[in-house]
Amino acid sequence: MNCFKLAQVAAALLLLSPIAAQAQSAAAAPASSGTAAVASDYLIGPGDELQVFVWKNPDLSVTLPVRPDGKISTPLVADIQAQGKTPTALAADLRTALGKYVQDPVVTVLVRTVATATGSAASIRVIGAAATPKSVPYRAGMTVLDVMIDVGGLNTYAAGNDAQIIRTQNGVSRGIPVHLADLMKSGDLKANVQLMPGDVVRIPERWF
Repeated sequence: MNCFKLAQVAAALLLLSPIAAQAQSAAAAPASSGTAAVASDYLIGPGDELQVFVWKNPDLSVTLPVRPDGKISTPLVADIQAQGKTPTALAADLRTALGKYVQDPVVTVLVRTVATATGSAASIRVIGAAATPKSVPYRAGMTVLDVMIDVGGLNTYAAGNDAQIIRTQNGVSRGIPVHLADLMKSGDLKANVQLMPGDVVRIPERWF
């Protein structure tokens, strides 16, 4: 009889072991509830709210917004660039910076909310010869084709192939040529550029 009871206890322990392991893993991982559903290649923009989780270091784990200048400040790390990076890339940079103070830090960055309000720093602004020039709320994975559909395409006088995407990073603006006429009229998907929060799409008019 004793042998039978011991066998029952052993079987129960075997069944409970995977459950205990799952509970331990869940406790070690950062809470994912309330985070935005963004693609792994999502590029962080101003106004996004980030959760920075440093394993076994709750004093270094924070939830904070990306400032208008594209940077964040966390405990022990001041003014690190966040805009234009994926959450994974930002986590790697934070890991390097924290490594000066913490031995082998394990850092995770989650995007809790994406700044999508029209008129915010994260909006895509379409100016010039669009059918309806306006600001379009940024969405994760947004491309120039998505924006052009939203603004109703090019107007009659647009020089679509002379359009540019004006992108500002680290305080420096640069123009990225984009062939909107080829994209909209010929379906050339090579011209379908992925956008970043805060981009400005400038469409000039033709000279007659």
